[in-house]
Amino acid sequence: MESLRNKLGVVLHTPHLFSGSIRENIRYGRDAATEEEIKDSLKLIGGEDYIQRLDEEVGEGGDKLSLGERQLVSFARAVLANPRIFIMDEATSSVDTLTEARIQSGINEMIKGRTSIIIAHRLSTIKNCDRILVVTKGEIIEDGSHSELMVKKGFYYNLYTRQLREQREDEIMNVVDYVVP
Repeated sequence: MESLRNKLGVVLHTPHLFSGSIRENIRYGRDAATEEEIKDSLKLIGGEDYIQRLDEEVGEGGDKLSLGERQLVSFARAVLANPRIFIMDEATSSVDTLTEARIQSGINEMIKGRTSIIIAHRLSTIKNCDRILVVTKGEIIEDGSHSELMVKKGFYYNLYTRQLREQREDEIMNVVDYVVP
């Protein structure tokens, strides 16, 4: 079991943090990690802001952090572990779209050269995967790369274009809110 655990990196929808500091929770991914490696794991996922917060206590189960902050710490922990198999289950669901965009480049770096299983409703998270399985009611209804599924103009295409349209509308509304007092 220990051999298998050492090969897995997992980021869950509702990550668990342990009492202690942000640093200690990230280092849990690899006990022998150096300070520089901890900082590098944060930089990879766009969490540079957390470098100044490494000594901050997270509370029992991470209750002093928002769910999005807990996901970022969990993500840094998985990056630090440098696993052979990387599993993400709705790992960016509780972060805002700006944070998700920063994390996305880290995800793309993380999945290179390793087996990765990414479960996501936000399709921007899986857009760059080699193979996407669209599952509805426990059945695979579409299978292919992002571009292959977009050409098919099926279920995935409809979901992706709807999410893109909603994201654009939100961006426009945020600009309008900002401009109009």
